[in-house]
Amino acid sequence: MELLLIRHALPVRIEGANGPADPPLADLGRRQADALADWLADAPIDAIYTSPLRRAIETAAPLAARHGITPVVEDAIAEFDREADHYVPIEELKAEDDPRWHQLVAGDWSGSGNADPEVFAAGVVDAVEQIVAAHGGQTVALVAHGGVVNVYLAHILGTTKPMFFEPAYTSISRVLAARSGQRQVRSVNETAHVRDLLVV
Repeated sequence: MELLLIRHALPVRIEGANGPADPPLADLGRRQADALADWLADAPIDAIYTSPLRRAIETAAPLAARHGITPVVEDAIAEFDREADHYVPIEELKAEDDPRWHQLVAGDWSGSGNADPEVFAAGVVDAVEQIVAAHGGQTVALVAHGGVVNVYLAHILGTTKPMFFEPAYTSISRVLAARSGQRQVRSVNETAHVRDLLVV
């Protein structure tokens, strides 16, 4: 089967929320989600899974509408920051030299909801493998988050660094998964569909 790992589109920035921040898409993010749906309109997609967070659900919606598919919400592919009271796009943290950016680079997630990196990675890998097992011979789009994409690809590639690259908004990374257990990374961070809508 083929697995399309898709990062959500650009959400709005939220600071100091009264509870977990769960931002919707920004205007640019909605255009990115539409561009993703256009790009994959003719792809033979059999199922769509999405994180329960708004930015993933809203990204998956245009794609699901194009294919007439009801997305399956999978709690285990929510991002590690799901309990944080803020959401700041990663490129803004980097540009502002925010201490939270340096924490993330160092592998310290204490400023992002106190998720345990090892527990998070294990949960993501288990959830994705269950999705793979349920869809032999099919093509599945999984709309989630940068951390989710990173830890699953890191698992396949055997790297010990859980956050080894920065997926672009609505980027597509493709994995071929055989019933034998073999996993092959076919592509990483495809962005041709949003070449005029990238955030850098």
